[in-house]
Amino acid sequence: QVQLVESGGGLVQAGDSLRLSCAASGRTLSSYAVGWFRQTPGKEREFVAAIAWSNGLTWYSDSVKGRFTISRDNAQNTVSLQMNSLRPEDTAVYYCAAEYQRPGLWGTRLEADFGSWGQGTQVTVSS
Repeated sequence: QVQLVESGGGLVQAGDSLRLSCAASGRTLSSYAVGWFRQTPGKEREFVAAIAWSNGLTWYSDSVKGRFTISRDNAQNTVSLQMNSLRPEDTAVYYCAAEYQRPGLWGTRLEADFGSWGQGTQVTVSS
């Protein structure tokens, strides 16, 4: 099982940028897909972005496409989420998730498809 720890959250103003990081331990991520999800109180966890480590394939939710960029760092065994042009509606707890690569995983936006999760990091965007 891979362990995940998120960092980089904080309080920013609308239009600002933040960079979240997801550090993995216990396993190398070279055979994993890693995703970011977010959740606000009273709502279900929402898919944000994901990356397939082996080939760098990425996919995004429509709400963040063009503003957020997911990337991987092989040497550090981390995945980052660069968030630009932040909006108040981006306010949420952001979670990193990972799943061992398997057919059918590419392009998934389902929380249930990811088996390892971090504790989350709060992102608050003020208007």
